[in-house]
Amino acid sequence: MHNRWHPDIPSAYAVAPGEELTLECEDGIAGLLTRESTHADCAQLELGLAHPLTGPVAIEGAEPGDVLEIVFHDYRSRDFGVTPVVPGFGFLADVFTDPYLVSWEIAGGVARSGQLPGVAVPQEMFAGVAGVAPSAERLAAIRRREEAIAANGGPVAEQSPESAIPPLAADGLRTIPPREIGGNLDIRQLVAGSRLFLPVDVPGALFSVGDLHFAQGDGEVCGTAIEVAGSLTVSFKVHRGGEHRYRFPAYETPARPGRRCFATTGVPVDDAMDLTVAAREALTAMIDHLVATYGFEPVAAYALCSAVVDLRLSEVVDVPYPVVSALLPLDVFSP
Repeated sequence: MHNRWHPDIPSAYAVAPGEELTLECEDGIAGLLTRESTHADCAQLELGLAHPLTGPVAIEGAEPGDVLEIVFHDYRSRDFGVTPVVPGFGFLADVFTDPYLVSWEIAGGVARSGQLPGVAVPQEMFAGVAGVAPSAERLAAIRRREEAIAANGGPVAEQSPESAIPPLAADGLRTIPPREIGGNLDIRQLVAGSRLFLPVDVPGALFSVGDLHFAQGDGEVCGTAIEVAGSLTVSFKVHRGGEHRYRFPAYETPARPGRRCFATTGVPVDDAMDLTVAAREALTAMIDHLVATYGFEPVAAYALCSAVVDLRLSEVVDVPYPVVSALLPLDVFSP
């Protein structure tokens, strides 16, 4: 297990292309929240320990310049999950400033919580973090880029070298953001049957994975999904000569059935063409709807939005106002 991206972390597994491998993963918050945890515990999390990753996996024959295709075959969840609201973290961190914990019991393919009576969230499990090791050159370039962002006042996670596992990766990259090599993508479409394409920087590619989500809405708006421990089964294919090589990760999804939804929208009428404002308007309206219709606490409704509500760009061309929609799947409510 490791929690930084670094080319010198030795491989824990080695497989041939096409060979299936089942990997056990801790949850994305390193098991720090349990059935006995309280709301207050969400304010005490050591976020430097976040995203314990399983791997690295060395894929035979993968070389720099290749593209690694990861096929996700299957996911299995443990019987407990959490959606913490952590102070200072999340899309509406300025609104929801106190710690809050939604705990989920998982059985029969659905997750239920005492904080959200009448809700049963079906499993749509995927890995929030999936990536490959950067080369030493790419690691240095990314560090320079993110140091420049921080120097200009931008939001960048602290290095927290004292929390690095293993210690040799103390100068490695935090797993909080997504990057060219993958990472914390939080793409909810990476379910069983999907395929992810990543650039190979080092011999063997050194693939790692973790941060399993039982379910998540597009946007993961409170900063967490239904965070679970569990396992996944993957296999790999190596593409030569730049096929499927893009600057950023690419992926292919399986066919998905439609779901009946209720949606709210956001239009930035006071901030022309500002998609962030539009998204906040749509999300705030959805939280208000959940509170008024189902009687949830506002912060519990916020956590539910993170677990199941999809933020979508509906249009970005009708100047001066784009539209963002927040879609709530109605099948999460028990009849």
